[in-house]
Amino acid sequence: MASLKELRGRITSVKSTRKITSAMKMVAASKLRRAQARAEAARPYAEAMQRMLAALARSVIGRDGAPPLLAGTGKDQVHLLVPVTSDRGLAGGFNSNLGRATRNLARRLEGQGKTVKILPVGRKGADYLAREFGQKVIDRVPGSAGKDVAFGAANELGERIVRMFEAGEFDVCTLLFNRFNNVMSQTPTELQLIPLSLPSNDNERGEDQGATYEFEPDEETILARLLPRNLQIQIYRAMLESAAGEQGARMTAMDSATRNAGKAIDRLTLTYNRTRQANITRELIEIISGADAV
Repeated sequence: MASLKELRGRITSVKSTRKITSAMKMVAASKLRRAQARAEAARPYAEAMQRMLAALARSVIGRDGAPPLLAGTGKDQVHLLVPVTSDRGLAGGFNSNLGRATRNLARRLEGQGKTVKILPVGRKGADYLAREFGQKVIDRVPGSAGKDVAFGAANELGERIVRMFEAGEFDVCTLLFNRFNNVMSQTPTELQLIPLSLPSNDNERGEDQGATYEFEPDEETILARLLPRNLQIQIYRAMLESAAGEQGARMTAMDSATRNAGKAIDRLTLTYNRTRQANITRELIEIISGADAV
């Protein structure tokens, strides 16, 4: 049985931990509101651009002049995976869930005989994937590290991916990120960036059905200009979704840790009181026994 001194030390230690987790929960809650607002504001623009490009691409796909970012290389042998995680931990299963989704996708592609390359965004995702796919991680891209996500970071990453594609380093590029649903839930999501994925129903709202469009100068020129921009927008949206999900997951994890610390303090305090009472009773018995002996 632990001594009273050891129990007092444990109680003090757990109380200190509870103060830290409680402070981290409040910090995450304050950052969450701003991150959530930015992620939700970016969704309509990113989704509308994706629908518009999908509708425009349907009239161009298959032509000889189709932009490479739309048509691809004609092969799907080399796949580039770009998982977006965080630089910091203490966020529950936020990073590990996306890491597992990336790992499962990589294993599935390798099982089909494909070559996989990984370009992780965020230190935690890079560390997780390096354990099994160290040779396939071509580089590490720093995440936001708790700061506001700047479009310049998405722009730089998008330009790098385009340069790699033009250099023939991969055939298909897939972006993986945690889509923010609410504070309790973030969904690992896959989005194919290159070649542009065409959904089965690109007009979900049923707008402009049967409409005829005229393009100036022409569809190929418009797509050649907008496809790189769309790639940057989708990366930026993924980063915003990931930033909001990180704060939500951290707030939930720290709230759970704070409550668990409180329960641990209650258990240790009860053990301390029982041990103290047992020591007092033993000392009284020894005093009484000594008095009787005299």
